[in-house]
Amino acid sequence: MDRYEIIMYWSNEDAAFIAEVPELPGCLAHGDTQEAALANIKEAMRLWLDTAREFGDPIPEPRGRLMYA
Repeated sequence: MDRYEIIMYWSNEDAAFIAEVPELPGCLAHGDTQEAALANIKEAMRLWLDTAREFGDPIPEPRGRLMYA
């Protein structure tokens, strides 16, 4: 699988760890533990990429570490 940056944080509102892939719009997952959130985001990434390929949508190239101003 391509190497995209994953951002993980704790959400008090959801009482769960949230994992997101900023380069894949809408690609989010959650879990009760960091390990569960990581496993879930890997599956979400696979499904995101499979769906994009199926419909011929553009797939962003992984840029590695993202920088925000």
